[in-house]
Amino acid sequence: MRATIADVSNGSTFPPHRRLRGTVLMALAALVVVGFGGWLALRSSGGDGGEPARAGQPAPSPSRPAGDAPGDGESRGDGGARGGDRTTGPGGPGHGQAEPRPHSGLEGRTVVLDPGHNLRNRDHGRQIAQLVDIGNGRKECDTTGTATEDGYAEASFTLDVARRARALLERQGVKVVLTHDDDRPYGPCVDERAAIGNRAHADAAVSIHADGSGIGDRGFHVILPARVTAGRADTSRIVGPSRQLGERLAGQFRAATGSAPSNYLGDGNGLDVRSDLGGLNLSGVPKVFLECGNMRDPKDAAQLTDAQWREKAARGITKGITDFLTL
Repeated sequence: MRATIADVSNGSTFPPHRRLRGTVLMALAALVVVGFGGWLALRSSGGDGGEPARAGQPAPSPSRPAGDAPGDGESRGDGGARGGDRTTGPGGPGHGQAEPRPHSGLEGRTVVLDPGHNLRNRDHGRQIAQLVDIGNGRKECDTTGTATEDGYAEASFTLDVARRARALLERQGVKVVLTHDDDRPYGPCVDERAAIGNRAHADAAVSIHADGSGIGDRGFHVILPARVTAGRADTSRIVGPSRQLGERLAGQFRAATGSAPSNYLGDGNGLDVRSDLGGLNLSGVPKVFLECGNMRDPKDAAQLTDAQWREKAARGITKGITDFLTL
């Protein structure tokens, strides 16, 4: 055995071509060893394309990409709302991470949504009965609003639709101000509702309502401000743009919901002009009221109480407003 090893090592036993093959095999073996060692070193340093785990932190699980963990919105209970993508009401994104907002050209614009009435008004009859100045007269601070035959309150309807529209507008980069968000004991009064839009320097304001007319009276209508110049009221600058807002709102609301314009107001076009509403008289920004339907009519009430229809209503309101903003 000792002689055989010596013979192999000095090449005296084998012919030249066999010695050459042995040398090649030994070189290949060395390359394999070096390559395997380098691969192990690379893997331990995170060189497979992933970020090395920090001290005290586990590496991301291969079944979930890094950064794909549920957002902290799930534990907050706010539907994962972040920044402008609030989801306080139905219709919001409802996920822990907001999707990137596409550029809409509406960034920096401000819209005031005014949910008509307040569910707690019924508990504050004395306060809402107090009269406030609306320029050309005096009117109650607010009212309780109407309700369907089954007791679905107008105030619940208007707040739900306003929240849905807010979520849709904010996804397009619009700043949205609500005159109230179930955060007040009553009201606000009609003069304060107008003042909120004025202080916000809103590009548009929409007061959302549902009517309480007789059975058989169906459809929606948009209330436009009349020209009023009396006392604190001066609508001369907003009459024109408010009509533009109202026309686009009526068209898009009809397209989104399939509802027809009112058969009892507005001469069939869904537009009605009034001078007795403090929310319009005292507004210094383009503003309209939208009566989405008649809560006292069974057929209209069936729509108003349907969450899917209310989402359509919110989309119609949103499209009407954004059409106006891009004029």
